[in-house]
Amino acid sequence: MNDRSVSVLENYDFEVIRTQKSRNAILCETNKGWFILKEYRGPMFRLEQLDRLLTATAENGFGKTEQLIRTKDGALFCKDQDQSSCIIKTWPGGRECSLKDGQECRMAMTMLARLHHAMCVPELVTESGVHAVSLLEEYEKRNRELKRVRKFLRDKGQKTAFEIYLQQNYDVFFEEAMRVTEEVNAYGSVLGANSCETEGTFCHGDFQHHNLLWTGSMSVINFEKFSLESQMRDLYLFLRKLLEKANWSVPQARGLLDVYGKEKKLTAEDTLQLYYRFAYPEKFWKIVNFYYNSGKAWIPGRNMEKLEKLLGQRSAKKAFLEQTFSL
Repeated sequence: MNDRSVSVLENYDFEVIRTQKSRNAILCETNKGWFILKEYRGPMFRLEQLDRLLTATAENGFGKTEQLIRTKDGALFCKDQDQSSCIIKTWPGGRECSLKDGQECRMAMTMLARLHHAMCVPELVTESGVHAVSLLEEYEKRNRELKRVRKFLRDKGQKTAFEIYLQQNYDVFFEEAMRVTEEVNAYGSVLGANSCETEGTFCHGDFQHHNLLWTGSMSVINFEKFSLESQMRDLYLFLRKLLEKANWSVPQARGLLDVYGKEKKLTAEDTLQLYYRFAYPEKFWKIVNFYYNSGKAWIPGRNMEKLEKLLGQRSAKKAFLEQTFSL
């Protein structure tokens, strides 16, 4: 986002008092409150779907979300001088939710459960033709990527220390990924996408502390990765990041799941979804994916640190799965 993008503000029905740069965005103080200007790189049809989802969420009683702002001509985006697509959203301000603050994490769980209630919008599925995302399809795609990288490593000649270490530990995680996928497949329609399409259960798609802003109350931002799938994806994503930092603390996990469950009861299907999302070695897949899709001439030392930490937490994660879920 550069200063030339500010020119698009002329297309909106508000007066700009001042602007300031933020992370990949520009904050705008106006006579109608604070807004945020961001570049948008997704397909345009998703913007219309997002606008309808955010509107429906607010109408369903959850008002602590951003909203898209239309131009004077009624469009959801406009082009800057570089012909990049830009969008403007309301901006609640505040700081990010702290994962070190137990009270704020509990508030995030309560807010997520209420958000999930409000994001059940079956009419949007019917009207927009949004298709649900299947957990099985997601894992099968990741497994194909893992197979491709495993073959690449086997065929590679001279290897770095990280590549040697990665290859030595590859099969442990690869076999785990295959086993989890086979079990998900065995459950068939129970873990399928049909119920999501019928009930119209949407996910935020990127529910993490960076997208929770605290100003005495909590607001949720950055819905661009929304999806039609089990809402356990959001719950899993927030908890995984927190629990990795807490070495997979069982009491902490149970406490936060209880907070969520008081607002929105977890069904047997929800529990299965959550278990298999935790059971799949997603962090390993992410490390492999980052390695394979980045330059191989220089491999950051952080890659080795992440892999070593992942291996060091295997027993703690196994205990967490066994003690948290009763399947």
